Amino acid sequence: MVDVILKKGKEKAVLQRHPWLFSGAIEKVKGKPVNGEIVRLLNDKGAFMAYGFYNDQSRVALRLLEWDESVEINEDWFRRKVAVAVASRSSLLEDGKTNTCRLIFSEADYLPGLIVDKYADYLAVQILTSGIEKMMPVIIDELQKLLQPKGIFDKSDASSRAHEGLETINQVLAGEHPPEIVKVLENNVTYGINIAEGQKSGFYCDQRDNRLITALHAKDKKLLDCFSYTGGFTLNALKNGASSVTSVDSSALAIETLKENIQLNKLDASKHTAIQSDVNKQLRALREQGEKFDIVVLDPPKYAPSRSALDKASRAYKDLNRMGMLLLNSGGLLATFSCSGAMDIDNFKQVLAWAALDAGKEVQFIYQFCQPEDHPVRASFPEGEYLKGLLCRVY
Repeated sequence: MVDVILKKGKEKAVLQRHPWLFSGAIEKVKGKPVNGEIVRLLNDKGAFMAYGFYNDQSRVALRLLEWDESVEINEDWFRRKVAVAVASRSSLLEDGKTNTCRLIFSEADYLPGLIVDKYADYLAVQILTSGIEKMMPVIIDELQKLLQPKGIFDKSDASSRAHEGLETINQVLAGEHPPEIVKVLENNVTYGINIAEGQKSGFYCDQRDNRLITALHAKDKKLLDCFSYTGGFTLNALKNGASSVTSVDSSALAIETLKENIQLNKLDASKHTAIQSDVNKQLRALREQGEKFDIVVLDPPKYAPSRSALDKASRAYKDLNRMGMLLLNSGGLLATFSCSGAMDIDNFKQVLAWAALDAGKEVQFIYQFCQPEDHPVRASFPEGEYLKGLLCRVY
């Protein structure tokens, strides 16, 4: 096994079991490991520190896996990690009200670069590191043994694969190709999911709890759902008695799927308006039309992919939330989110305070949203806490 030598004074993060080691912390590599190979990390005195995946094309040169030198990183090691992750989600699926969730969440489940989502009888995977890609035959075999899915589809089209020297992939890994629409249940709401063509792995199951919490406030209320995608917040609000819901998304496919989802759930389509438009433009248009809502949901895509983008992202979040606040009746609710890992909750609260000031509004934070239990945050990897949100009362 190839040895990688750590620079003197760079031990702290490794000792604290942070799973990332950046290339700048490496003194030298004894040998020529291929990307994705498992190597041994030693400190500057030659003492063992950890095993990890190596990749010289990535800024994260080592993805650390194991800190016990006596543990062999072999096929059984990976099978155990997969089995533990899958078993930990079993309680989410027991009552039959939900059959979709994230089964494996990358570093949080000690499998850096592996995302596995369950959609009824199908699995969608994203493979984001060269080390995991090498182990996929073992991982696929274990998933098949544990779950007997009809098919496993590779949705590894994330731009982050390029950082590891990997190409985009979209293909069946095992079993059958998923049909154009796979019907799934989440909190007794039915969704038609397009696994092969949909965004990310096909659906955003990280908002499962937050959709339900927001919908509890929707009875007899007029709601605006921005970046609605295929209608998570929309469907839950209509099911919980919203008087009307307006959904806005730039994707024609998302809007069409949303309309189909309303029919699937036998909801009253007369209470729903779908608008295919850029959200920022549409918010301004609604303002000019004098529209007002009781609840506004803002669930935008990632504005800050890195810390270097945080200032620009903060301005975008502030402008978006300012416009959302201006569309609310006094005492209305703003359910607003950020899925940018670089934007922590304190920064997000500050951005909302600035937005309120610019809008001439008073804002109370009445609930703090977070990611659900199938998206755990590992204590040694706080970067895994990417989704945060706030339910605000706006006056």
